[in-house]
Amino acid sequence: MADGPLIVQGDKTILLEVSHPDSTEARHAIAAFADLERAPEHMHSYRITPLGLWNARAAGLDAEQVVDTLFHYSRYPVPHALLLDIAETMARYGRLRLEKDPQHGLVLRSDDELILAEVAHGRKIAALLGARIDALSVVVHGSARGELKALLLKAGWPAEDLAGYVDGTSHPIALTENTGSAPWSLRQYQRTAVENFWAGGSGVVVLPCGAGKTIVGAAAMAASGTTTLILVTNTLSARQWKAELLKRTTLTENEIGEYSGAVKELRPVTIATYQVLTTKRHGSYQHLDLLDANDWGLLIYDEVHLLPAPIFRMTAELQARRRLGLTATLVREDGREGEVFALIGPKRYDAPWKDIESQGYIAPADCVEVRVDLARSERLAYATADDGEKYRRCATSLAKSVVAQQLVAAHAGEQILVIGQYIHQLDELAARLDVPLIKGSTPVKERERLFAEFREGRISTLVVSKVANFSIDLPEASVAIQVSGAFGSRQEEAQRLGRLMRPKADGRTARFYTLVARDTIDADFAAKRQRFLAEQGYAYRILDAHDVPRAPQDLQE
Repeated sequence: MADGPLIVQGDKTILLEVSHPDSTEARHAIAAFADLERAPEHMHSYRITPLGLWNARAAGLDAEQVVDTLFHYSRYPVPHALLLDIAETMARYGRLRLEKDPQHGLVLRSDDELILAEVAHGRKIAALLGARIDALSVVVHGSARGELKALLLKAGWPAEDLAGYVDGTSHPIALTENTGSAPWSLRQYQRTAVENFWAGGSGVVVLPCGAGKTIVGAAAMAASGTTTLILVTNTLSARQWKAELLKRTTLTENEIGEYSGAVKELRPVTIATYQVLTTKRHGSYQHLDLLDANDWGLLIYDEVHLLPAPIFRMTAELQARRRLGLTATLVREDGREGEVFALIGPKRYDAPWKDIESQGYIAPADCVEVRVDLARSERLAYATADDGEKYRRCATSLAKSVVAQQLVAAHAGEQILVIGQYIHQLDELAARLDVPLIKGSTPVKERERLFAEFREGRISTLVVSKVANFSIDLPEASVAIQVSGAFGSRQEEAQRLGRLMRPKADGRTARFYTLVARDTIDADFAAKRQRFLAEQGYAYRILDAHDVPRAPQDLQE
């Protein structure tokens, strides 16, 4: 294309001109294989990585399609060396295959004996292999399936897992589509997500918060028709999953068990928290062993991007079972996306937030950064603080509390969440606003009561800590005011924006405010978090604190 929106460079970076009329179309096209790195106002920067290319390959894209995309949207000729590198990198996926052999069990095969010789020479990989069958095949220890895939990925030879799955214990599960007093049906993107997952056997589905990830999980369970283990972030999430399964499937109360700190029920469908599974007693993960002993046909990992290290190990041991990861973003702040790819599976479906929004299934969002000035005393305290204290100093500025109070007043009559990281800041805000606070020490029953009253409109404003980041269903929340966050976490930005994305009964736009202290590292961290917004196609406005609306009539669409 003579005047395309992309500039493709030999260092594997892609520049996207935001103002170009084809920028949205191009962004969607390259998102399948390139990762957003920086998102300033006019030119976004993407990088082509091996993991991105292997995810694309697993999802059915080939090198020719990737190259055609770059040719179609590039303003200048695409560097020839880059084209060769893309082709060779994508060709690495599937050159090694894990298969089931009727005589030898699990085997690693290749069409190139030199590749097999290369990986088998590594000490860690060799320890997982058994006898050599022939020049192109070697036996794999049955328990090593997950660990081997992870090591092969690190070696640059991602194996395609064709070894199949055990059936698990049969347990009939059906969806209740188009039945009862409140009929419903799978949306097309949900149906496609399940079909792609089932065809691949295991993998990750990426959908916006509010787009029905739980329903995708329920549909996968119906397709499997087996006992299912669902891993979730907390007890509230477990109970929301149970309520949704009772509503969307033929499962009954007696068929669904909760396995958490408070309750230990093993049922045909068991919903367990990550926390209870990763609790150590006498040096061992006792609950991991207990759950591993069941003959599950399907494992579902909610918020898969949060998987703790012990669950990665558990997943490595459960490779013979189908695994579905659900998330709004595959970004991991610890850089372990490769382990998700190897141990859960590649990305099978990824729906851009803006696409789902355009179909009316999630609310449109107005993202606003409000910049505040530190008081002189706060600036001095910030300037003289140790590096480890600087962020807390600027993130908890009193100026933010004042602006948060103004925004709450401006949005009177709406359902508002005030979200932060530091408990002393949240205590002060809850007192200033005279509203309830939900934090880590809030008992589960009290959390459930407050969230229920918020959903019903009896409480219009809640102050919440990071305990509300994940898997909390608050459909009518339409305003979020973020006063502090987990440094530059894009993962957290996705989850907090996601609290607002359920479509509103009156079709109103969701408002997502982030309060940022000017001329501090708070601004640097905010820029990193906003990369997620840019990646999803959301622009954000910047307001000075003096221009913040103070009453409903000051708001502008």
